[in-house]
Amino acid sequence: MFGDDKKKLCVFSGSANPELALEVAQKLGIELGHAVVSKFKNGETQVMIDESVRGRDVFILQSVSNPVNEHLMELLIMIDACKRASAKNITVIMPYYAYARQDRKTRGREPISAKLVANLLTVAGASRVVTMDLHAGQIQGFFDIPVDHLPGAPILADYLKKQDFGGKEIVVVSPDLGGVSRARVLADRIGCNCDIAIIDKRRPEPGVAEVMNLIGSVKDKVAILVDDIVDTAGSLTEGAKALEKFGALEVYACCTHAVLSEPAVTRVADSNIKKLIVTNTIPLTDEKKHEKIVVLSVASLLSEAVRRIFGELSVSSLFDTK
Repeated sequence: MFGDDKKKLCVFSGSANPELALEVAQKLGIELGHAVVSKFKNGETQVMIDESVRGRDVFILQSVSNPVNEHLMELLIMIDACKRASAKNITVIMPYYAYARQDRKTRGREPISAKLVANLLTVAGASRVVTMDLHAGQIQGFFDIPVDHLPGAPILADYLKKQDFGGKEIVVVSPDLGGVSRARVLADRIGCNCDIAIIDKRRPEPGVAEVMNLIGSVKDKVAILVDDIVDTAGSLTEGAKALEKFGALEVYACCTHAVLSEPAVTRVADSNIKKLIVTNTIPLTDEKKHEKIVVLSVASLLSEAVRRIFGELSVSSLFDTK
């Protein structure tokens, strides 16, 4: 794929999502870089890069998923190791960006943790960041290095377009006012003049959501709830229940990042959601797998991003949502 320049490309993986990193490397036609990521007996993270990276373009793939702080520290140390080994460029591929929901101050004396993570990556030595479906697109502005913000919508839409909904009309539903643009992008990708609807809800306390109203119509339609993250699935399942009350024939849900903290899987299993479609930006452990949960791979998208960045080609077509 890369001719004589192939030897200058190197893809490493942290411990968060090695299967995805291996899949990306295979699609690029290269071997995954050799690195040892472990712990010293006192709990500190140990990283050893077991091949030369001098003058090479290094890509480090690491989703900062649970345990978040361990995976983040791992990533920072891997960046530092490659920087001190004279890598030419260090691109961080972080499919899931941790702390993204802490992107602003909502009350006094709160941190803006998403900005802190951006600072840490930059200071550690990252020269570029590739991520997917940030909770707030404005997080890109926290960086003073290039950020490629890739969308999950094309992958989700391609799957949905192949499903047999029996000719029923489809409506894409945003679970809140903040996700309207995400719902519109997915609806446009699905095509067929797909409408959108918006759930109007309030949060009486953190982690609790109450559906107040619905903007738009789901009556006698297949409703597809779309969000960037599914964490405890409380809002998602309550929203699905409300859509059924508003007349939806069936309810599906999709999201890019399946955090699935307890008791998310149980809630989804017991809900009226037909299927929850997610991607593998975060790997699902065995206890999080369920027949209702469909996992789609983002390896093709990420490998194409690597190919274009390494070849100094345009990446814009990968996040063109039109």
